[in-house]
Amino acid sequence: MNFDFAKLSAKDRYKLLIGAIVPRPIAWVSTLSASGAVNLAPFSAFNYMGNDPAIIAFSPGAGKDTFLNIQRELEFVVNLVPVSLMAAMNLTATDFPPEVSELEQAGLTSAPSLQIRTPRVAESPVSLECRVHTILEIGQNRVVIGEVVEFHISDEFIDAGKLYVHSAKLDLLARMGGADAYATTRDPLELPRIPYSAWLEQQG
Repeated sequence: MNFDFAKLSAKDRYKLLIGAIVPRPIAWVSTLSASGAVNLAPFSAFNYMGNDPAIIAFSPGAGKDTFLNIQRELEFVVNLVPVSLMAAMNLTATDFPPEVSELEQAGLTSAPSLQIRTPRVAESPVSLECRVHTILEIGQNRVVIGEVVEFHISDEFIDAGKLYVHSAKLDLLARMGGADAYATTRDPLELPRIPYSAWLEQQG
């Protein structure tokens, strides 16, 4: 079965995309409101995009507090969501007024960032301090590209000598298709890549 996206509504394209592109990591984005409140909201249109410079991208709605705060402050923090904070993350998706801090409503703790003013979530195992690199406006989409300027990770999840992150131990949450569907990272698979020389030997 195939679909001509030009003939579908934005809502129907959304249903197909989020149902098929799974699992998606969750960017739990903290920003500063105009009054100085720490706003916090989850977004699953998010991923790592490159390392030189280190950039991530996510897509908030144009009218969302997160996007308005980012336009004004030109900075934000991406906090990653472990399964243990699933309920707190879900609460921060509530449409609170701009002056209300979702972080406080969820019973979370703010921690100071090192290079930007926007605080991070102390309970998150990984936080990425970001400055805005580019904001793309494509139709009704807003894509924020941020340069990661500081990387925070709890000591228990990294081998500092090798800079090796114990990804499975992070026990992160991901989004699946549907309004309430999630997945965990508890069943990792390993599959070594095949060097070209080894592939040639296999052909003989």
